[in-house]
Amino acid sequence: MPLTDSPAPTSRTESLVTLLLRGLLAGLVGGVLAGGVAFVLGEPHIDAAIAIEESAGAHEHDAVESGGHSHDEDEALVSRTGQRFGLFLATGLAGMALGAVFSVAYYYLRLRRVSASSAPAFGLVLAGLAWLAVEAVPFFKYPANPPAVGDPETITQRTWLWFASVVLGLIAVSVAAGVARAVRDRQFLSVRVAAPVAAFLAVVTVGYLILPKIDEVADDFPASLLWEFRLSSLAVQATLWLVLGMAFAFLTERAARIRRRAGRSKRRRAGRSNHTLSGRQPVGRERCTWNGSSRSGGASSAFRSQLPSSASAS
Repeated sequence: MPLTDSPAPTSRTESLVTLLLRGLLAGLVGGVLAGGVAFVLGEPHIDAAIAIEESAGAHEHDAVESGGHSHDEDEALVSRTGQRFGLFLATGLAGMALGAVFSVAYYYLRLRRVSASSAPAFGLVLAGLAWLAVEAVPFFKYPANPPAVGDPETITQRTWLWFASVVLGLIAVSVAAGVARAVRDRQFLSVRVAAPVAAFLAVVTVGYLILPKIDEVADDFPASLLWEFRLSSLAVQATLWLVLGMAFAFLTERAARIRRRAGRSKRRRAGRSNHTLSGRQPVGRERCTWNGSSRSGGASSAFRSQLPSSASAS
């Protein structure tokens, strides 16, 4: 898919509503595909973690009954089968929400002309930076945990800390983008690359040192299961943002080509109407004439007019 056909000014003329619809569609596609990745890679690890949790709960229940106390077990509001089907609905809605936010950011950043790259290329870069800020930075500080990991009493604290890490990622990406714009006219490529990367890493490092550490994984929990679940979670988010960016770039390029094709057709129709109004035939069909005569016989008539009258009469 070429990324340099549509110029940047073309995308700036698009309305916010058009970009929102495009972002919703791209987010829906990305969310559904991310749900497929989660179903294939993540669900087996979730089932294994639930089995560990149920096994631990069964041991506690037996201990309570042996002590002379018993109580009814809480049943899940939604079965595992329902959760599997609801997975695609959840990821699809999440993708649409992220696509809407992505479209708004795309619109205002293009309006401010923060980049001279083509519209599809800018969409891909923006999606990559969004994944870096919203997923990668929080992941390496507070990675996702499967069921049976974490204290339920600290869920509110962990949620707010995760939001803080997302804000940290957004700040780090913004600072890196500002540094990249400041050094974009530098002669050395190494400076143009190293400066924003160093700024990003510096902000993230300071933020990681400020944010508190949370480690609620039990010592007896399988380490392989834990990291396989975390890697599958990272793959799901990467799929979502990658597909969202590629779908948005494809739709943007397709819209630009349709506009260019419509513009060429409009210019051709305008040219034909101008020829019709002026009473002239199209240039391709205009007959070539010499001395006001048509090409067929015009030359011989002009030649005969220059001969003496006697020769002409003969």
